[in-house]
Amino acid sequence: MFCALLPNANSLTATAVSRRLWYDNLAFRALGRRTRANDTTQPDGPMMETAGRSHPSQRLPKQSSNPQPGFRALLLPIKDLRNAKQRLAAILTPDERFGLAQAMLADTILAIRGVHQANKIFVITNYEPAMETSANLGWEILREGQQTSESASVDYASRLCSERGVTSLLRMPLDLPLVQASDIDELFLTECVASSVVMVPSRDGTGTNAILRTPPTLFPSHFGPNSFAKHRSEAEQAGARVIVRRNERLEMDVDDEADLRALLRHDLTDTATGKWLEESGVAARFRTRSIAV
Repeated sequence: MFCALLPNANSLTATAVSRRLWYDNLAFRALGRRTRANDTTQPDGPMMETAGRSHPSQRLPKQSSNPQPGFRALLLPIKDLRNAKQRLAAILTPDERFGLAQAMLADTILAIRGVHQANKIFVITNYEPAMETSANLGWEILREGQQTSESASVDYASRLCSERGVTSLLRMPLDLPLVQASDIDELFLTECVASSVVMVPSRDGTGTNAILRTPPTLFPSHFGPNSFAKHRSEAEQAGARVIVRRNERLEMDVDDEADLRALLRHDLTDTATGKWLEESGVAARFRTRSIAV
């Protein structure tokens, strides 16, 4: 489990809360028999979704052992969560950043488990707890020797997936606390030609929160500042069809204080992130600050 790397705590600190929430909300008790995932080692028209949140107990996504024509896959890059969310360092402690990252990943994983339109789920990581959880879920692990950047990780994974017959690859970030399985399925159902990209921007329109490339190696990744414009430029240079989708839940990731404040304005009922924010005291702290201002 991801919580295995959490230090011991005798009091109900944010870290202790995140440990309990991790088990509660990922619902490992419902996973059933453990399945070993494959393990590959790396050598050194706009649309807004506003429907309510689906029930967390979704059935596992359909998986296919052999690539077929029109083989669609989802890629989840996971870095070491102990180093996550550095842009929140001014307002959250290291334990709080770790707890928040765990909770958001829990929500993202629950949504992915309910996806029906992906033939296979890939996870690229060198983070041991992520590999253990991926194995429990039967997802395929692409093991990295080291993590240099998300773009490098995604491009390496895209090459591997392409070699295995994947024709369309959707990269999802790990921090989408509002996402639902239907949001992801809808991206896969977008009609794509042989050379095309479907992109969902970040809340401010500058980042790339989801990107579905057909084929997976259509163009290189440029995750980071202004990635949406960079990816669009790459697609146009490649002569690919560009499809932009707007979806409030897919756009709501948390990178900085403004994102966190925006998230707290949403209904977080039945989410691991909402429960963690309340029980850690972070939500109350932000509400107090807002009143003071």
